[in-house]
Amino acid sequence: MIPAAFDYLVPSTVDEAVRLLADAGEEAKIIAGGQSLIPVLRLRLADPGKLIDLGRIPELRGIRDDGDAIVIGAMTTHYDVQRDPLVHDHASLLRLATDTVADPQVRHQGTLGGAVVHADPAGDLLAPVLALDAELVVCGMDGRRSVAAKDFFVDYFTTALRPEEILVEVRIPKHTGWGAHYEKFNRVAQAWSIVAVAATVRAENGVITDARVALTNMSSIPVRAHAVEAALIGGPASPGAITSAAAHAAEGTRPTSDTNADSTYRQHLARVLTSRALTAAVGA
Repeated sequence: MIPAAFDYLVPSTVDEAVRLLADAGEEAKIIAGGQSLIPVLRLRLADPGKLIDLGRIPELRGIRDDGDAIVIGAMTTHYDVQRDPLVHDHASLLRLATDTVADPQVRHQGTLGGAVVHADPAGDLLAPVLALDAELVVCGMDGRRSVAAKDFFVDYFTTALRPEEILVEVRIPKHTGWGAHYEKFNRVAQAWSIVAVAATVRAENGVITDARVALTNMSSIPVRAHAVEAALIGGPASPGAITSAAAHAAEGTRPTSDTNADSTYRQHLARVLTSRALTAAVGA
């Protein structure tokens, strides 16, 4: 349970971090909050020659208003996301999902960027980022570029990040006034999701005018429940309409079978949890 020896590098700017990563190549690993990487290092499932710690780069922390979006630095902790008024007012779905992540100790140390880049399909923050149509801003030797959340997640623990790039910030369009809920099913408290649903809905005069639904742990990446969204938009914010729309939740999904649940049960859970999440989001 002791990691192999490595060189520990602590850059103070994004440019320095990118340069160190490019120089080290495949020999390096990035550490953000460390809540996922450190156990892997201790088990020697990863054996990097260099560890690049992003924890002392001030520009990677914090949350700011940027007009029609809020911008969250990649090294912003879950604890700070939970308590920030901008997140509360304009991206409440992300706050609600963050509330379910592990325990207070992990939330004080773990970071939004670390969770997103780790890309565990059972992780609680990928589906909200997808449902909120976030843009992931990454930086490499050629400068910065934005990647839509729908294009960022590629496969199990795999993203569109290039080898020399780091995630800099998460830009989330404002969903001011939208109802939201994150419904999670797990076997024990503080555990990974067996299935979870991130839902955010805008309703006016009893009619659903827009809806975003994304699923956790129903494929190798988080997935949008587009059939559910299409069934909701333009319809009444009523229990019957929600139940009918939620019946489409598992369409197009590819859940795995494991010791926690088989694929058929996960598809059942997706339908049930989607109904619950939407009901809570619209207040029906």
